[in-house]
Amino acid sequence: MMDHAKRRTLGWLGTMAWVPVLSACDRITGAAAPRASFHSIDITGAEYARQLQLPDADGKLRTLVDFKGKVVVVFFGYTQCPDVCPTTMAELSQVRRALGPDGQRLQGVFVTIDPERDTAAVLKAYVDNFGAGFVGLRGSAEQTQQVAREFKVFYAKAPGKTESSYTMDHTAGSYIFDTQGRIRLFSRYAAGPKALEDDIRVLLREAG
Repeated sequence: MMDHAKRRTLGWLGTMAWVPVLSACDRITGAAAPRASFHSIDITGAEYARQLQLPDADGKLRTLVDFKGKVVVVFFGYTQCPDVCPTTMAELSQVRRALGPDGQRLQGVFVTIDPERDTAAVLKAYVDNFGAGFVGLRGSAEQTQQVAREFKVFYAKAPGKTESSYTMDHTAGSYIFDTQGRIRLFSRYAAGPKALEDDIRVLLREAG
């Protein structure tokens, strides 16, 4: 049987198969302009990851429009994740602090892929543990599937010793939107907080 790390890697590789190869002429506005240099994978103009509509932990429906004016980092995970999820959240929190006053312009969004165990209370406590600037989103099983398809995110249960002790294999990377709500980057897991900070600074400078 394939172990957890290998399945997670395959999930990430599957996601990368969907990332389009963009030519030098691809652009956001239609006007020819040089591309900024990023550490993350530039997916500007991608025809996926364009919509996000799910309730937050308080039951309020949230969309990308709610965060306009901020760089938004969207990550799909689950609260019982042993390594990838807490590492990603901790690094994003670190980046937010490193940005100083500009940290207020960075919004982290954690989408649970395990609504069965991640109740609203559990999800809220989890994201709050990483400090201000995070929103946890939780939909029904069907809503979660729809959003995962929109983002081309892979996830699947990996059985544990008991029915409730399963783990979740999932895409280990973050989607980054600019201040206008446009998908721009896919940040690979383990790229490191400094690379993420650099990319976010570029997007914030674009916004002025």
